[in-house]
Amino acid sequence: MIPELTAHIRKFTPLPADADAILADYIELRTFRKKEMLLRAGHVCNANYFIVKGLCRSFQLSGKDTEIINHFAIENWWITDYFSLESRKPSEFSIQAIEDTQCAVLYRDRQDELFDKLPTFERYFRIISQRALAAALQRVMYIFGNTGEERYEHFRASFPEFVQRVPQYMLASYLGLTPEFISKIRAKRNV
Repeated sequence: MIPELTAHIRKFTPLPADADAILADYIELRTFRKKEMLLRAGHVCNANYFIVKGLCRSFQLSGKDTEIINHFAIENWWITDYFSLESRKPSEFSIQAIEDTQCAVLYRDRQDELFDKLPTFERYFRIISQRALAAALQRVMYIFGNTGEERYEHFRASFPEFVQRVPQYMLASYLGLTPEFISKIRAKRNV
């Protein structure tokens, strides 16, 4: 199976001895090249993606074809469009590999059957979903309640691995800033 995924699950809930064999029947390992789309806006999202190796982003285009990034995912993080996945409606977001990426993919049409066979996996998904919701709410709080410099410094301190791997223009989009503003912050810190 995928040892990174089972190790991650075990951080949140115990797994039975036969969990690897059960997961192997439901999880598919896929590789995406840099810039390859996992999901295109306008298509229905049909899977959850666990990042084994690599980096992805979720984004939408504004009216002026400007990318608005709403989520990044690195190793041991999940990425999907929950609204599209559950409603079966076309997504407003695209998901793209920023680096060559390997994912453990759980397709929606197999998810409920896996939850029935391995109830601890459903518990794991509940915990992961709660954490994702809490992070999204905290992000909204930081976007609306902090200055641009405070947002950048908080993100840099909380997620240094992203700052090293995510291109500056993407980081700026995620934080609601411009790349030039981030350059000024970085220059000021180095003075």
